Amino acid sequence: MRATKREWIGLAIIALPCLLYSMDLTVLNLAVPKLSAELKPTGAQLLWIVDIYGFVLAGLLIPMGTLGDRIGRRKVLLAGAAAFGIASTFAAFASTAPMLIAARAVLGVAGATIAPSTLSLIRNMFHDDKQRSVAIGVWITSFSLGGAIGPLVGGVLLQHFWPGSVFLVGVPVMVLLLVTGPMFLPEYRNPSTRRIDLTSVALSFAAVLLVIYGVKRIASTPGIARPIAAIAIGLACAVVFVRRQRRIADPLIDPALFANARFVSALAAYTVGTFLGFGIWLFTAQYLQLVKGLSPLAAGVASLPVFVGFTLGSFIAPPLARRFGVERLMILGFVGSAIGFGLLGLATTDSPLALIVAALAVYSLSLSPIFVLATDLIVSSAPPERAGAASALSETGSELGGALGIALLGSIGTAAYRHAMTARMPAGVPSQIADGARNTLGEAMRDVSGMRGTVAASLHHVAQGAFTSSMNVTAWTCVIVALAIAAVLAAIALRQVTYTRAS
Repeated sequence: MRATKREWIGLAIIALPCLLYSMDLTVLNLAVPKLSAELKPTGAQLLWIVDIYGFVLAGLLIPMGTLGDRIGRRKVLLAGAAAFGIASTFAAFASTAPMLIAARAVLGVAGATIAPSTLSLIRNMFHDDKQRSVAIGVWITSFSLGGAIGPLVGGVLLQHFWPGSVFLVGVPVMVLLLVTGPMFLPEYRNPSTRRIDLTSVALSFAAVLLVIYGVKRIASTPGIARPIAAIAIGLACAVVFVRRQRRIADPLIDPALFANARFVSALAAYTVGTFLGFGIWLFTAQYLQLVKGLSPLAAGVASLPVFVGFTLGSFIAPPLARRFGVERLMILGFVGSAIGFGLLGLATTDSPLALIVAALAVYSLSLSPIFVLATDLIVSSAPPERAGAASALSETGSELGGALGIALLGSIGTAAYRHAMTARMPAGVPSQIADGARNTLGEAMRDVSGMRGTVAASLHHVAQGAFTSSMNVTAWTCVIVALAIAAVLAAIALRQVTYTRAS
């Protein structure tokens, strides 16, 4: 059964909260300096202001996806929209750091309803395979667009209004969703629903939250004992969670999903894709500003090919998949991304900006079909009554992949940068300044009074070269990972072909 005009209007409505979902992940970074001056948070409070939204969101994706399957996906989405609008207003007018942290935590709870509910609704609205692939492309594009315009909208608001105004962007969007959602979005729930196992909810929340917390903190704190302990406890909770799902009558996540080879392969490809994309972006954003000397606005413009690539790739993926096959196109996507990462691996401090822009365009255009096709496989592999849980697993994989990319690739790049800076530190740099310069490029590029101009210029030159080398190392690591996963997918596809012919 093909979708009608009503379903396509519903898709446009669904895209709105998805756009806002990714905007809220990026817009706060711009507001942090002004919020810090206004609210005067402690160092720990500032970390929680920035991180609490993503932590709570990641931990609740699976419970919220399953809740939508049980009580109704539209109902959960609209309840989340209402909570998001209220919490956004509360955050905008928060007068203390604890108030803002609490508001951001509620935003995380509400945000966790958006991705699994919208994606599982698409599963029920678009039954035709071709139309569903296009719809998922639009869904993914809305996230990319939100990430692109978030900093621009935030910059305009911060220039003309108070820091908390960045949170009010979501209010009219959520009001529009609450008004139009009941008219154009269908309701769906599992007819054989049972009560939700709260022990499983607690275990899944603890597992995801602790693992992602630990992975992110490894890259941002000098000591690793606490992050490693968090990861270990999170993994232990995950083991208990999996065992419990096999025993109880109505599990939070159906273990049978993981017996489906296409589901597991698609989930792994999606996770690796976000690992690569988020990890390398950590370096290219700094390279454009601190090595090439671009202003934040100019760096944002230079980064637009990333979002153009993701958007274009999302729309060309479905017709290309019908022509070349899903598995083949995903393999080509990883190979293409390896070419883009390879271009970054060849970059120097003097490389033309066009080379970097081309690299960004190539890897984003190549990764985008992987996200679209993997998401489609994940959702279509699950039975309709489990679409919410499958969608939540997809987004959890994305969150985990992004966190691992930033932590692991960030750690590799940081180690390479420190090694280069230790070996090339110019003579005459005071020890305190040298220690800071070895930690980050930002510290090395600061204007420090009392240091001779020639020494400062030499320090800046060495730091830029060291950072570029660290980006090269990280990029070549991405090349190896992308080609390795392409080889694995090719081997799986070849094995399936061989098995089919033998049968």
